[in-house]
Order: sequence, then structure tokens, then C-alpha cells
Amino acid sequence: MKPVVQLERTGCGIASVAAIAGLSYPKAKSIANSLGIYTSDSALWSDTAHVRRLLRHLGFSVSPRELPFRSWNALPDLALLSIKWHLERGRPYWHWVVFVREDGRACVLDSKKGLRRNRRTDFGRMKPKWFIPVTAARQGL
Repeated sequence: MKPVVQLERTGCGIASVAAIAGLSYPKAKSIANSLGIYTSDSALWSDTAHVRRLLRHLGFSVSPRELPFRSWNALPDLALLSIKWHLERGRPYWHWVVFVREDGRACVLDSKKGLRRNRRTDFGRMKPKWFIPVTAARQGL
């Protein structure tokens, strides 16, 4: 799985879905827009419904609830993570990233444009609050 860099400040959810689905950012954004999901909607980083709907539309199975982060080893092989979780005027916000374990190696695919490397293994620096398990239900994944 390869990281996808977000092309907009608010596009981390769409970029995370693009990485999971193996799509480019523009293609994932186009599909999201066709579903009424736009990066201008702040709910993209304060609600999980849009990202879940986009993943389901692309044929993925997504857990219906967020599970508390306990440890990196306890994560499933594929999950959406909330990092940089904080409250603004009583509303939760976070940055979406993808946790993936392939061939026994774990990493986080972080879509932030300014990073030197978007494939991260600096687990001690990231502070996930919760995660959403994702199952590659699509044929061939």
C-alpha cells in the first residue's frame, strides 16, 4: 500500500481512503464529490460518517464504531486512525491516517503534504485516540 498526499489542507480523510483503495487523490476526491462529500465540509475531520460511506462505496467493509487505541501491536492489519485529536469549541477534530501491516511490517501512511516521508514508523511521536478497522472486501485486494 502506498501513501497518497492530500492536495488540500482538509483532504486527509479523502487521501486516507485513496491510499486504502489504491486510487489517486483526484480520483478519490471525484468519487467523494459524486457522493456529496466535499473537503470544504469540516465534518470530514470531526465526524466519521463521510469516510465510512466513501470506503463502503468503494467496496470496503468498515467497522460501525470507533475502538479505543490500546497499542500498536493490538491494531488490525488495516485501520483508519485518528491522530492529533483535539476539541475546538466543544467539537472534536483530528487528522486521519492509515495504519497498515504488510509482510509483518507496520507503518502509518500519513497524507500530510509537508512531511519528508509519508510512510511513517515513528510510532512514539503519534498519539492515536481511536481507530476504525477496515477490511479489504473488494475482489483482488
